[in-house]
Amino acid sequence: MSDASRTQAERSAGSTRRNRLTALIVACALFMQNLDSTVISTALPTMAKAFGAEPTHMNVALTSYMLSLAVFIPCSGWLADRFGTRTVFRAAIMVFTLGSVLCGSSNSLPFLVCARILQGFGGAMMVPVGRLLLLRTVPKSELVAAMAWLSTPALLGPVLGPPLGGFVVTYFSWRYIFVINIPIGILGIILVTLFVEDVREPGGAKFDWRGFAFSSVALAALMFGLETLGRGVVPKPVSLASLGVGSVAGVFYVLHARSHTRPIIDFTLLRIRTFAVALIAGTLFRIGIGAIPFLLPMMLQLAFGQSAAQSGLITFASSLGALVMKPAATTALRRLGFRDTLVYNAILSAFLLSLCAWFTPGWPVFLIYAALLSGGFFRSLQFTAYNALAYADVPRDRMSSATGFYSAMQQISLTLGVSVAAASLTITMAITDHATPVLADFSTAFLVVSLVSLCAAPLALTMPRTAATELSGHSRIG
Repeated sequence: MSDASRTQAERSAGSTRRNRLTALIVACALFMQNLDSTVISTALPTMAKAFGAEPTHMNVALTSYMLSLAVFIPCSGWLADRFGTRTVFRAAIMVFTLGSVLCGSSNSLPFLVCARILQGFGGAMMVPVGRLLLLRTVPKSELVAAMAWLSTPALLGPVLGPPLGGFVVTYFSWRYIFVINIPIGILGIILVTLFVEDVREPGGAKFDWRGFAFSSVALAALMFGLETLGRGVVPKPVSLASLGVGSVAGVFYVLHARSHTRPIIDFTLLRIRTFAVALIAGTLFRIGIGAIPFLLPMMLQLAFGQSAAQSGLITFASSLGALVMKPAATTALRRLGFRDTLVYNAILSAFLLSLCAWFTPGWPVFLIYAALLSGGFFRSLQFTAYNALAYADVPRDRMSSATGFYSAMQQISLTLGVSVAAASLTITMAITDHATPVLADFSTAFLVVSLVSLCAAPLALTMPRTAATELSGHSRIG
């Protein structure tokens, strides 16, 4: 090998290592955000005693964080264009860490809610800006591998959060569920400063304040209504009114976006076939998957008679499957291409999800683990493919708008997953006249959400076999 070739190879290897390090830094930050959003759930009763508050009122600590995410995610792309992706991503980690400090030192519910809103603002910046950082620094040929790192924290967080929260609260103090974010956040700030390059788009457009107002009201009201409807958190008329307000605000936003040159959520991105498939099919797929953290632990505890700790250990199996997926994503997409991977894998994932409907207390534990491990593996592959496909054909100057739009829909789809699961369970219980859910009710709910996930498969058929070949490396002509 000549000196020039050797030098070029060394530069290429160095660039690949830097890209992987960037992906790992972003993945760790997203894992912290995803873990924190669920770890608090098991600590709420203990926190209610510490604050002298009613346990039923503590759900506001969850909804305030969720609403903060919904409000601020759409403006993340503009901030990244204006101030630079590294600057905004580092600031997001700082804000999130500061919010964790304030949450851990809270002595009242109102103070906790304010701290959670601050955390939500930081989290809203971390999710889309972290993805945008990869899109602007990683070559398309390495994007699938980089996106695989981002699929794992999305799956691990909801699974690890509840059992970890229960362990910390049982053996230590509820304050430690927030304290554990501090060293992770400090390390993240240092690593971003040292190893992540700053990229920004020159000459950004003016901020769409009117669109921000309409989209904030629409997203926050819709997510609040979906999150609370049928769960007894607030009176049903309040949830319905929230959905009504959100729908009206959404209509106003659509009218506004049609006449604005650079709206904060740009619906014209749906004209890009690969982005539209990733967004719409991904939303349907995530609705089914988003139901798992809600349905599975409840079924194991209420229908199987297991303890919270036992159900947490079984639920954790799906995250182990996600961990071993990363090396397989690139190979699968290279051999099959995006279209066939998304079609076949959606069918297989929906089937594996439907297996949960047939679980009984008599099933051998190793079979349940096998089903959950396999499901976690293929679901993670599907998420990786959607997350990469979404940006395959998006022009560079519209990348920030695409990340905000896509991230907002991800948040909505996971909330819809819980809502669809809860509605399926409630309707089944009403039909069977059960005051509390039994195994058959859970089975029906799992079949419903499996069918929703299955609907993602035919949408991928609208793409050619050669879609996004620059990302997948798939060369077969269909």
